[in-house]
Amino acid sequence: MSTRPLIVGFNGSPRRYGNTFKALRLALLAAEQEGARTKLVNLYELDIRPCIACLTEDIMLCRYPCVIGDDMRQIYDLILESDAFIIATPIFWYNVSGVVKNFIDRLTVFENMIHVEGRSWLEGKAAGFIAVGNDTGPISVIQNLMVTLNSMGVHVPPWALAYYSSTGDLLESESTVLDAANIGWILARHAKAQREGRAPENLGYDASEEARRRARELAERVSREADENRGRHNLLRLIQKVKADDVDWV
Repeated sequence: MSTRPLIVGFNGSPRRYGNTFKALRLALLAAEQEGARTKLVNLYELDIRPCIACLTEDIMLCRYPCVIGDDMRQIYDLILESDAFIIATPIFWYNVSGVVKNFIDRLTVFENMIHVEGRSWLEGKAAGFIAVGNDTGPISVIQNLMVTLNSMGVHVPPWALAYYSSTGDLLESESTVLDAANIGWILARHAKAQREGRAPENLGYDASEEARRRARELAERVSREADENRGRHNLLRLIQKVKADDVDWV
């Protein structure tokens, strides 16, 4: 078993090349700079069904493992293995995307273990949050996420948030790039301290010239990855269109 902390990033966007992906990937790369292991999960590529609110019938029915047999099973295992996680979402009508809402609702099986075993299984985990949209509202979305996850027992370290509200490329915003990088640095330091059984240190926001340089280097790498992902996405769309045209022609 690795002694390096694991930080998982959940991409709540249907795209692997958009601003939400870019901010999340940047945060995870920053965490790797601090010695953490990372994994990025694209929620739209998984089958995550809506919560069916078992606890409204009997509070003891809501427990791990969830009765719904979908891809949340593998996500549950990943969260239990992790030390921290990041939720990144685009803003859909002033709120999180639909798949992120399903994901969060389904985490109730961990929180409700309070009534089964006396403690939430999310206690001891830390989280960071990213919200991206082309209009107002990202802070409200992050506030809602913070309150919800903290109510489940998750620790929210200082500065563990980044947001962007514009139609442009997020990576061209130096402040947003630095915010995203700080999420990764801070969560990695927090997770490492937790593993070593000591109080977290150096959790302040790093705005030094060195930090800005490191963040810019990460942004360049993320930009290349996003371009490659967009290219693969466009190629897949073209293949799908050709197949559809062939079917119509036949």
